[in-house]
Amino acid sequence: MGNFFSGELFGRVTLLPWGMVFPHAGDAALRHPSQLYEAMGEGIVLFGLLSFLSRRVRIPGALFSWAIGLYSILRFFLEFFREPDAHIGFVYGGFTFGQVLCGVSLLFSLGFWMWIRHKKSDILSHAE
Repeated sequence: MGNFFSGELFGRVTLLPWGMVFPHAGDAALRHPSQLYEAMGEGIVLFGLLSFLSRRVRIPGALFSWAIGLYSILRFFLEFFREPDAHIGFVYGGFTFGQVLCGVSLLFSLGFWMWIRHKKSDILSHAE
């Protein structure tokens, strides 16, 4: 929300009726209020999903894996509305650097998930 109020990290140009002019963009184009999208997605939606999962996930460390994975997925899609950093631009086939990092984070969360599932099965097999 701080980025929204200070007009930083604004979205890409849009024709949608809720587009806003951000003076720091250097033009008068209507832009997505991507800061608000991220506040809803990474704040409210992620909080709701993790609250739901916290009552159902029983494997130690699994909720952490879910949090990183869900954040990565949400952030990847929200990056389509955000203007890429001017000094980086688009990388790797039209994706932003943020989307590439989200892919890396998602792979980490999946690897961590597989590791804790394997660790749990090892503990159960040694307990028998």
